[in-house]
Amino acid sequence: MVERLKQQPGINSLIRLIETWPRVTAWIILSLGCIGLLVYEARDVGLTAGNWIALIVATVLVAGLCIWIVSWEDEEPDTAPAEKAKE
Repeated sequence: MVERLKQQPGINSLIRLIETWPRVTAWIILSLGCIGLLVYEARDVGLTAGNWIALIVATVLVAGLCIWIVSWEDEEPDTAPAEKAKE
């Protein structure tokens, strides 16, 4: 199915972008979802433009921090501690 999607012109570049920059793509998607929830939940609160900007910037930064923390598990250690002890 992915191979069939890769053959379509617009989708091909999108898939290439996701494969090239997976963390940035995840950050963008998570940020958009969180901002959508923020706008939906705070729509009737009466925030000023400055409040909205501050909340959106904070939301994007927190989403980036979340992706960064989750990506810690992606990194493979050079060698296992037990292997270092044997040397």
